[in-house]
Amino acid sequence: MRFLVRDRLLGIGDDYWIEDDHGNKVFLVDGKAMRLRDTFELKDRQGHVLIDIRRKMFALRDTMLIERDGEPLATVRRKRLSLLRNHYRVALADGSTELDVSGKILDREFAVEYEGELLAVVSRRRLHVRETYGVDVVREDADPALLIAVAVCVIHLAEKERAGD
Repeated sequence: MRFLVRDRLLGIGDDYWIEDDHGNKVFLVDGKAMRLRDTFELKDRQGHVLIDIRRKMFALRDTMLIERDGEPLATVRRKRLSLLRNHYRVALADGSTELDVSGKILDREFAVEYEGELLAVVSRRRLHVRETYGVDVVREDADPALLIAVAVCVIHLAEKERAGD
């Protein structure tokens, strides 16, 4: 399943649609301006909030929280002892599941894996539309909304880190 994201560089307050490979609008990323912390909502086509994404206020490392229906779903942060700057860890709320995100985050060329098995690939390759990247959900049983939320988080964290350098 492939989704296309028009890369608006994920600024707070920016809203943008995520389309399927047929050009149908599937998800809306609604950036909430005028908030104390970075906040996004991932909505369906009808405007129902599927996932809330927000930056954790008090953390040693930049951390993004992903929630569904007010319940914690995942925590995203840069991997601590990694030689690669572009390596993120996603801890799911069940406490035992971790996803690895690695690659060239700022270039929109990275993968999301679970125990070495590929779940999704984010890439600009083979796309002719400028400022667009694809999110290919590889596994049939994967949650596309969660994987898109993870992509939004790691890109946002990487861009904030680059801006701080």
